Amino acid sequence: MARYLVIVESPTKVKTIKKFLGSNYVVVASNGHVRDLPKSQLGIDVEHDFEPKYITIRGKGEILANIRKEVKKADKIYLATDPDREGEAISWHLTKALKLENKKVYRISFNEITKNAVKASLKNAREIDMDLVDAQQARRALDRIVGYRISPILWAKVKRGLSAGRVQSVALRIIADREEEINAFIPEEYWSLDASFKVEGEKKPLLAKFYGTKDKKITIRNKEELDEILKALEGVSYEVAEIKRGERTKKAPLPFTTSTLQQEASKALNFATSKTMRIAQQLYEGIDIKGNGTVGLITYLRTDSTRISEEADESAKEFIRQSYGDEYAAVKETVKKNDGKNIQDAHEAIRPSDVTRTPAAMKDSLTRDQFRLYQLIWKRFVASRMAPAKYETTSIKIGAGEYRFSVSASKVIFEGFRQVYVEADEEKEGSNLLMKGLDKDSRLTKEAFDYKQHFTQPPAHYTEAALVKTLEELGIGRPSTYAPTISTIIARRYVAKENKNLYLTELGEVVNNMMKQSFESIVDVNFTANMEGLLDMIAEGKVEWKTVISNFYPDLEEAVEKAEKELETVKIEDEVTDVICELCGRNMVIKYGPHGRFLACPGFPECKNTKPYLEKIGVKCPKCGKDIVLRKTKKGRKYYGCEDNPDCDFMSWQKPSDRPCPKCGNFMVEKGNKLVCGDEKCGYVENKKNNE
Repeated sequence: MARYLVIVESPTKVKTIKKFLGSNYVVVASNGHVRDLPKSQLGIDVEHDFEPKYITIRGKGEILANIRKEVKKADKIYLATDPDREGEAISWHLTKALKLENKKVYRISFNEITKNAVKASLKNAREIDMDLVDAQQARRALDRIVGYRISPILWAKVKRGLSAGRVQSVALRIIADREEEINAFIPEEYWSLDASFKVEGEKKPLLAKFYGTKDKKITIRNKEELDEILKALEGVSYEVAEIKRGERTKKAPLPFTTSTLQQEASKALNFATSKTMRIAQQLYEGIDIKGNGTVGLITYLRTDSTRISEEADESAKEFIRQSYGDEYAAVKETVKKNDGKNIQDAHEAIRPSDVTRTPAAMKDSLTRDQFRLYQLIWKRFVASRMAPAKYETTSIKIGAGEYRFSVSASKVIFEGFRQVYVEADEEKEGSNLLMKGLDKDSRLTKEAFDYKQHFTQPPAHYTEAALVKTLEELGIGRPSTYAPTISTIIARRYVAKENKNLYLTELGEVVNNMMKQSFESIVDVNFTANMEGLLDMIAEGKVEWKTVISNFYPDLEEAVEKAEKELETVKIEDEVTDVICELCGRNMVIKYGPHGRFLACPGFPECKNTKPYLEKIGVKCPKCGKDIVLRKTKKGRKYYGCEDNPDCDFMSWQKPSDRPCPKCGNFMVEKGNKLVCGDEKCGYVENKKNNE
């Protein structure tokens, strides 16, 4: 009897796939990558056409030895690694590590781990796609060259243990640029004016917002403008000037891609991108379902595509018709306009492998987090195959002399996909009643005005979800890179994560400034996006991978040599302070650590005394009169606080000025080239040069 060997990546997949195949199939796992570039050296021979030097990963020798025993007994070998570029590369590395050149070797790939998909893949076995392998080799080589040539410069200039990366350095820059925007943002004052009206024959009042004049919308910028409008409204009569009634539809959402799943799981479930990917991997590889054994619950989790197979589409619509009614099934498939651009190897979107496995039926077999993520994926997929939601809308303009107030409201008249799924950040519908009886003859009586002062808000700090969205929009990285990129910049302490928000740390600021100064192209968003385009062209067989590396390398090498020369001319000495070491009497020096700067005794290793570095900014605390110092949160985010903390609780995220606000007497803070009152309600702003 013929004997077939199937090699997969993870032990979980072994359990899932084994039960789909006959007794003449043996399934083994490589436990991920088996070969890689050596850690101790560059591993790319720049003198000889950038040939990579691969070695067996430490700890993989025994695994490979066991697989070799199975190889000897096998008539055919099927490489069943993940269906993407990285999976293709792992299959290729396995052929080299196991010396399979003279064996009958076939590559199989499946988008979901189900019996049908696995059996179909065996019927459609193929050769390894070297274009995909080369695209992955190029990515690995580029990342290695950037990391290994630039990181030593960071070590020499700042401290050991830092790292630069082709994608991580751009992600850091994006966060740093947003931080600069926020710090330089000057709030602008504006006012809202709402009115409540008594409508004849109606019990509830009608709430309307100030719109402007008949011809244009007006923003009320200050109290003076508000008072002028209120004066003009004295004694005017109010009438219904315009009523528009209509219907609108809202299309069903598209099924999840890697990026949209990460974003929605962050918003709806508060999952970090790395957690979303880890749990999605478990759902894809297989879960032990009571009564069914190990089952892969979702399709492959790394994808840019929103495409759904015809079979999955039809079974979902059949499920919808039976569960909700014929009118709830979509008539035609929702298609993303730009689908087809940058799709990761023509995958499907992320969906349940079997739509009839409802979250409720799976709940007892899943952990809480697995259940929540599976439910999110299931609901989104089912919703994507459903009819649009329909709303009845009403828009009313109320005349008040020369001015207009407006009311808009909508009411769901057909739930459509909303029966199953509503996005986490979907705006709440208008609270006003549609007031069926309201028409142009309705008599209105003003009951009250409600006006409030507001200030424009700075751009929001990036969250993981927002950063993933930006990276995807800019064409930086791929679905498989988003989570590790974000994890790396947090682990390196370049970025601190607090309450979902990502903040630049002092260390991140230093590294970003160095990268911008010496390696402008590496941290350039367009350069990195263009490089992704070249990697796609390699995958399509249009460009040789070594050509891309050889074109990139000389410019990088020139920048590295220049940075090294500049480094030689700058002797980096520890900055001596006037703080005396209480253990040995020496003047302490400023050093860099994992959390940024700290004070250390120069007598190390005889004296190992260290203490936090509190940099005085030359401004007195507005609460107690002592010095304000630059401090850091536990995660490394900068802020300004009183040196007498915790006895004095003064703190500010912006740098305080020693000049009090001339309008209200409060402290002022620096924002770019402006000084702004620390009390937002005051709103006083002046140019810095006014008080120089």
